[in-house]
Amino acid sequence: MNINQLVEIVKNKLHNNIVCDNIEVEDKTFLHESHTSHDKNKFHIKLIITSDYLKKKNKIQSTKEIYKILEKELKYNIHSIQILIN
Repeated sequence: MNINQLVEIVKNKLHNNIVCDNIEVEDKTFLHESHTSHDKNKFHIKLIITSDYLKKKNKIQSTKEIYKILEKELKYNIHSIQILIN
């Protein structure tokens, strides 16, 4: 899987499972390429989600919900994820 495929999957899954106005996915993999644990098949991403639905939840609840939705991708394609909710 490449980063573009992953971005599409992440956006689709989140849009289909939570109420949100906008989702941005940034590839931050380049920041970690020099790490010894770097795996070229796993990506580091930053999610910027605009969602009143998630804003009403506390950070732990919203993070758990996102992790559950992206469970497969986190296991196989995402090494690190940063989440910002607006």
